[in-house]
Amino acid sequence: MTAKHVNILTGINRPAAPSSGSAILVNDLYGAIPEFHTTFLGRAPVDQTWTHSFDQLITLTTVKRPHGPHYDAYVDALTDEVAALIDKIRPAAIHAQYLGFALSLALTRAAGTIPVTAIAHGPDVIVAERSRWENETLNEVAAASAVIIVPTHALADRIDRLTGRRLTDRLNVIPWGIPLGDVQVRDHPPTRTGPLSLVHAGRLDENKATITGVEALALTDQPHHLTVIGNGILRQHLERRAAELGLSDRVHFIPFLPRAELWRRLPEFDAFVFTTRGLEAFGLVAVEAQAHRLPVVYSDLPGAREILGIGGVPYIPGDPHSLAAALDDLGRDVHRHDTLAKAAFDNARRYDIATTGRRLRELTLRGNSLVLQPVVHVT
Repeated sequence: MTAKHVNILTGINRPAAPSSGSAILVNDLYGAIPEFHTTFLGRAPVDQTWTHSFDQLITLTTVKRPHGPHYDAYVDALTDEVAALIDKIRPAAIHAQYLGFALSLALTRAAGTIPVTAIAHGPDVIVAERSRWENETLNEVAAASAVIIVPTHALADRIDRLTGRRLTDRLNVIPWGIPLGDVQVRDHPPTRTGPLSLVHAGRLDENKATITGVEALALTDQPHHLTVIGNGILRQHLERRAAELGLSDRVHFIPFLPRAELWRRLPEFDAFVFTTRGLEAFGLVAVEAQAHRLPVVYSDLPGAREILGIGGVPYIPGDPHSLAAALDDLGRDVHRHDTLAKAAFDNARRYDIATTGRRLRELTLRGNSLVLQPVVHVT
């Protein structure tokens, strides 16, 4: 008997590798929905060591183009490529990852009568607030989608404003999650008063504002240590700034770590520093830290407050003085640290990827009036 599934087409217009939070999330998400047969569109190079959860992974061949004189022709060519794949795959539904980017635009233009669910990730909203091109793309993709999924109410409000509050009824908040069953929490040694061993992980770019963490260490009363894990365009600038502030022995830089290795390392630290300055869609890495019993000292942004609950310590976004004070307070109060660690762990239990997957499945089936159907394989 043929197994019954919902045949889903989705993708991210980047190299197919677990090197970004979105790629890791999407891989976890579709792995948590066995009823979905997922075809994922990505870019070469494909990380051959990646044990992904997609039933099919297809690499796009249309050459990417930035915004400029060749962009419209690029989107047209990408749409043609996607249309040919849709004709072969015959998906029951399309999940457009990132509302404001070219692949989602191509998917919606080629979809025809196939229902589209748009899934926002954050960077798409950030660029749509700054760029006319991405704003127009976000609006076109949103208008073509039967359902728009966002991880927080804060992000939903941003999209609602960007779309002129014309599509409010299509917005659905589904918090992201992590595979909680894979978290192995180790016993921490008793917390002691004194300098903290801090960790920050993520892209090293302007919005993640890692510079706030580096500059805060120069202002603390206690000689806390900070380990920065990640890659990005600001890596060298951050290293130079740490040296200028005389912090080379207290700020250490480690390249991007695969999640299994990051999770192995997290219990070595006392707290996680989450320094995003602007929009934060969700902050999965902060939830990962909480799942390992780390209090999170975070920028007081609407999305972060919504997600991290009472298992974190807020500070004024982009203000190293505010962050320094928060770190010193945490280092001086052992009881508070331990209370926050327990609250962080309890908060993280709310975000299981299995719950995210179940809610996405329900919305896909209900919102698009789908029924289970045989899978069609590309030959």
